[in-house]
Amino acid sequence: MAVVAEMVRPASLSAEWKRIELLAFCLLESRGGRQPTEGLLAQLRESQHQVELLRQEGRLWNSLPLENLPELALDMLAAIYAPAINPNVALLFQDLQQSSTINPTLAFLHRLLAFTDQEYALAEQLAQEQGELVGRGLVLGEGEGPLLQLQPHPALLPLLTGLPRRRLRVPGAVPIDIQAEWDELIILPAQRRMLQEYLLWISHAGQVVNEWGGRPAGGPIALFSGPSGTGKTFAASVIAKQLGWDLYRVDLGALVSKYIGETEKNLNALFDAVQGRDILLQFDEVDALMGKRGEVKDARDRYANMEVSHLLSRIEQHQGPCILTTNLRKQIDQAFQRRFHFVVTFPRPEAQERLALWQHLLPQKAPRAADLDLALVAEAVALTGGEIRNAAHHAAILAAADCSPIGMQQVAIGVWRVLQKSDGQTRINQLRQLAGFLPREISQGEAT
Repeated sequence: MAVVAEMVRPASLSAEWKRIELLAFCLLESRGGRQPTEGLLAQLRESQHQVELLRQEGRLWNSLPLENLPELALDMLAAIYAPAINPNVALLFQDLQQSSTINPTLAFLHRLLAFTDQEYALAEQLAQEQGELVGRGLVLGEGEGPLLQLQPHPALLPLLTGLPRRRLRVPGAVPIDIQAEWDELIILPAQRRMLQEYLLWISHAGQVVNEWGGRPAGGPIALFSGPSGTGKTFAASVIAKQLGWDLYRVDLGALVSKYIGETEKNLNALFDAVQGRDILLQFDEVDALMGKRGEVKDARDRYANMEVSHLLSRIEQHQGPCILTTNLRKQIDQAFQRRFHFVVTFPRPEAQERLALWQHLLPQKAPRAADLDLALVAEAVALTGGEIRNAAHHAAILAAADCSPIGMQQVAIGVWRVLQKSDGQTRINQLRQLAGFLPREISQGEAT
């Protein structure tokens, strides 16, 4: 789906919603065996004239990717989005369709917009999976034939309302909201290239399958492996940002159940909720579930293998990208690894990458002391990106509290605090060149 850069002014589309509301009132009168009053018809004629003028002037739908769409498609868009934005239309649609849903079916649009047979055939084409409305990501479709239900794309609703984007509730998953850009992702060129190819796979798989006759491959599925703090989740956030999609972290612990059949039920609910949505799924610590298989000794072992097989099957069938992460790639069964389309390794950063991380993660507007030597800091202690982020933030807090610029002492304390969290056997000499910058009360009082 094309990324929309400019927000539409909500008021500019009010004429579209009003026209749909008046059409619904007229249809309601007809359903009741009554002729619409002349006053209602006059309002409808005036509303339709206003919409035509505004469309001709390019003041409606002007920030959505609507190039070369027929006028009928704009009428359909108005009828699909109106009930999600105008509460009066929502109630009218529920009443007219005698349903709890506010999303119109093709059959309902046929009656509401008074399609001719030719117009209905065109509407069917527009609403097909590869049609102009669904294919461009302007609407979502569920079902088939005349009862195909059309609904607004959740990514576009905030652009039309001016309201904050509503997060989809996904069973067993939580949204990750990290504003990440490519230039903030400090990794080796080989890893960066693989991530770019992963994006290309997502963007061009449809062309390969639908236009070139390629075989559907699902996914793509990627395995991100590496120690904690090396940028796996940050890289996933960069990909989601590039796509303009939401990133959701799947909690496998919440999905896996000790009760027979519950795990499969939970997984099905997860994938059913995200089907057809612009959502990137991230499964963390999959080595716990996809470890090397041992001897099957009892029914529980057989059932555990069935759970893993079901998970992999649903991931492979899912027509959307999934990212699996692990800190222990060697623990994952080779039979599982062959199913991944990409395997990207995130190693601990070398001195050059650590220097770039320090330069980026220290607050850019913070004053820096003359003695601050980030090259020495990067060389001294081999921290991961996540650890550098924590140490840099700690140093900045200390400097702000002292009303002083960030210097070597604050950075040394920040690094020391990070090292202390790793295990209970931290030694001052692990700071190497930074040890001399640690205040005496810390180096003598806390060294173990």
